[in-house]
Amino acid sequence: MRAELSPPYSSEMSLEILYQDADYIAVNKPSGLLVHPTALDAHAADSVQASLAAQIGQRPLPCHRLDKPTSGVLLFALHPRALRLAQMQFAQQATNKSYRALVRGWPSASGLVDAPLKKELPPYTIQSAQTHYTSLDYFEFPHPVGRYPSARLALLELQPATGRTHQLRRHLAHIRHPILGDTRHGDGAQNRFMRTQLASQHLLLHAHSLEIKLGDSNKSICIQAPMDTEFRASLTKLRSHRCEGPQKNPCFNL
Repeated sequence: MRAELSPPYSSEMSLEILYQDADYIAVNKPSGLLVHPTALDAHAADSVQASLAAQIGQRPLPCHRLDKPTSGVLLFALHPRALRLAQMQFAQQATNKSYRALVRGWPSASGLVDAPLKKELPPYTIQSAQTHYTSLDYFEFPHPVGRYPSARLALLELQPATGRTHQLRRHLAHIRHPILGDTRHGDGAQNRFMRTQLASQHLLLHAHSLEIKLGDSNKSICIQAPMDTEFRASLTKLRSHRCEGPQKNPCFNL
């Protein structure tokens, strides 16, 4: 049975729908919007779930989560059975997720961050966590940042093997390549550079694609989300400052 729309769901926001069938719907989540309402947020009424409910006329059920400042692919189920099937795949790490992030510094061409993370809420247990990364592009912007004479940045593809809270942000900070715009785990000087020189105001982390099996078939589909205007504009401003970085790498097509 579908969860029908009922008051108080109302929103003027129109979300970009990336995929839809009888069981699921995927949208391109905007940065700065909660996935679903929560009493812990002062603006809990503003959420992707509420906006999408108003848009499609029924209450969608989130299959997974994205941090409030993260943009990109977000999958919802349209009934409880579909929700259970999708959540089982996320729990078993049977999905493939790919992110784009603009980070401080020049990481190596590729690598694996294998660093356990402590839960951010009680009981604060330690959980294993792994993130694969690939450097897609390197930039050097001729503007002093902190104690450095120029801003060295890299565009990464991130593929989390696990799904811990704030995993990508914490792992990138762990290897000293924090994501630009991360006010919790990031670098204040780099964030000021981002705001003044790139005119960007939010976390530059985007859920680029999600590969998952939907429905009863064994066929996987890959849902992709284009970067938002602000992230793309930042990369456009950096385009003329591309460089080889620590080693020659093919350029990423913006």
